[in-house]
Amino acid sequence: MRAIKAGVVIPSPLGDLWVETTDRGLSRLWFGVPPDAQPTGSNELIEALRYQLDEYWAGRLRTFSVPLDLQGSPFQQRVWQSLLTIAWGKTRTYLEQALSLGDPKTIRAVAAANGRNPVAVVVPCHRVVGSDGSLTGYAAGLEKKRFLLELEGWRPFGQGNLGL
Repeated sequence: MRAIKAGVVIPSPLGDLWVETTDRGLSRLWFGVPPDAQPTGSNELIEALRYQLDEYWAGRLRTFSVPLDLQGSPFQQRVWQSLLTIAWGKTRTYLEQALSLGDPKTIRAVAAANGRNPVAVVVPCHRVVGSDGSLTGYAAGLEKKRFLLELEGWRPFGQGNLGL
């Protein structure tokens, strides 16, 4: 695990976000502040992220461009990279994500890796839904997942689009 270069709290419409960076990029973005958090102050990367998040919350940013430093197993890395291919306003099912990685039998492992995504919002695990389009499996809670998806124009099945 690489050393944290900076850690700060950034307010959002969904409550405080805890953000950490390393010398390589954004390494953590969590809903809520961990009890052992030790804010260090901002840096250039955090200020760029803060601007991009403001633009995202306003509906003007569709793709984040801050560098990432995602730390996990090779499989988790593949899963998180596949999340980055899901376009703003679109969703994918867990099965579709497993298929995109080449093996439908990995669906549970894919879901588990999504649940361990260290960079919420920026690495859009909120864009993965159940096979029937339902909201399932979001570590920060389904109400936050719904908020993020609706911000991006998603509507549940039967309410204007298929959610896909």
